[in-house]
Amino acid sequence: MKTKLIVLAMVVVSLFAYTKLMARIGSGSPPPDAPLAQQADLIRVYKSERRMVLLKGDVAISTYRISLGQAADAGPKQREGDEKTPEGRYEIDWRNPKSMAHLSLHISYPSPDDQRNAAAGGFPPGGNIMIHGLPNGWGLFQQAHRLWDWTDGCIAVTNAEMRDIWARVPDHTPIDIMP
Repeated sequence: MKTKLIVLAMVVVSLFAYTKLMARIGSGSPPPDAPLAQQADLIRVYKSERRMVLLKGDVAISTYRISLGQAADAGPKQREGDEKTPEGRYEIDWRNPKSMAHLSLHISYPSPDDQRNAAAGGFPPGGNIMIHGLPNGWGLFQQAHRLWDWTDGCIAVTNAEMRDIWARVPDHTPIDIMP
């Protein structure tokens, strides 16, 4: 029994070290921007359907199955650490090519209303809500990541999908996140 616990501890420590190392290495070079005709002017997220759609005008140009925050079905994000995904209108306000996950686009949460609501409750609103791929080094789990909601409030897709989204979504693209 003691040997099994030691082996298990070594595996856990190794996985943790691997994850930390891959987070530092990053996800490589981001893809080039898609041609303007293929770029989205709106992102729409349907939390209950675990679906994200990129739109150009009223036309869907790409659809993705997503994973969300672990408590995404419990309503909109209200505070730091609640593991909920926000709801409402935001925008993509910056991008991180060296993210701990395979590329990431930052969602402008918290809005001024989110900040006021959190302050009224006496807690911080949280932040760093992103659209991202899988944690660096874990890309082999591509489709399996959709079996459960595993983020802390972010919107997760496969790495290949994240490269497509990165290329098609310019900064300041609005994003509507619906229940």
